[in-house]
Amino acid sequence: MTLQKQRITVLGSTGSIGVSTLDVIARHPDRFEVFALSAATQVDLMLAQCAKFKPRFAVMVSEPHARLLAEKIKANGLSAQVLWASDALEMIASHDSVDAVMAAIVGAAGLPPCMAAARAGKRLLLANKEALVVGGDVFMQAVRAGGARLLPIDSEHSAIFQSLPDDQASWPQRVEKIILTASGGPFRTREPATLRHVTPDEACAHPNWVMGRKISVDSATMMNKALEVIEAKYLFGVTPAQIEVVIHPQSIIHSMVQYYDTSVVAQLGTPDMRVPIAYGLAWPERISSGAQALDFKNLANMTFEVPDEARFPGLRLAWDVLRAPVGSTAVLNAANEIAVAAFLDGRIRFDHIHQVNHATLEAVSVSDVFDIDGLLALDAQARRIAGQIAGCLEC
Repeated sequence: MTLQKQRITVLGSTGSIGVSTLDVIARHPDRFEVFALSAATQVDLMLAQCAKFKPRFAVMVSEPHARLLAEKIKANGLSAQVLWASDALEMIASHDSVDAVMAAIVGAAGLPPCMAAARAGKRLLLANKEALVVGGDVFMQAVRAGGARLLPIDSEHSAIFQSLPDDQASWPQRVEKIILTASGGPFRTREPATLRHVTPDEACAHPNWVMGRKISVDSATMMNKALEVIEAKYLFGVTPAQIEVVIHPQSIIHSMVQYYDTSVVAQLGTPDMRVPIAYGLAWPERISSGAQALDFKNLANMTFEVPDEARFPGLRLAWDVLRAPVGSTAVLNAANEIAVAAFLDGRIRFDHIHQVNHATLEAVSVSDVFDIDGLLALDAQARRIAGQIAGCLEC
């Protein structure tokens, strides 16, 4: 039987998740074809992707980058239509011809196209934490209203999804808690007092995963895990008290589900994002991902640790904002994006990131927000205040 190809839009195709997604797609030309790609600034890599995958649309964030790409597309005899701006992202995420959307744009900028895909009822492969961290219940309501199929791509949330029963209605009666694993990043054993001297290059040197600079810094502060706690709450319908984080430096167990009978079901694999990507693309089937299989004969010892709050003070903020008014999660995310950017630019110290996040949460007054416009306005306000706080802390 000949399979009908799925037409895929990849939002953030030049980032690490986007590149890995295209690698998996290329391994299965009989199952998938690329409908559209989007990127921020990497024109030459986008050009190479257009040459290889022949998308109908290529979207850049800014007009100058789009015009440069269009010139190169024409010069190379390619046919992709080049567009720019946020409405173009929403169009390629919700287009009638699209079957599935890989949402891999980093930050709150990824929320509007994710909302568009959800409302259009697409299979939405969610690698963008911020869609849930910022959007929360508003985003999940759009998923339900549009009849979208939401599949988590973060390795931890994919692991949880794979460890849960197929019968979603039974989760509340069967699941006691969700256990997110964390690598601990590059500073797992470093003395907390020395973290003020960390450089951006040190913070981006993750021991297990190859990631972009922003998410690498988030791993070093464990703010990525704080965002994942928030994401898990909305994805799986559990309470914040049912979510636990443990450090597992080997990154072999990607997360676990503990049931009421105390049984624990875990998903194991090599630290390669192509595994959850392949699972999301083919679900409920499984296909080759290109990742190396675990070799249990040579597997090192697996260890687990409790996160040190002195080393990772930002982790606790996840539970704080989930207990606060709706919209507080959006404030935390916005503050963290501003703080990480300031650190990567050399304007604040590594230990200032948590100070900016905490101070912004205290400075922004949040009343419950229940629509996307209100959340985006709150996001903008938090960014402005976080920028002012970061400016006062500059090195």
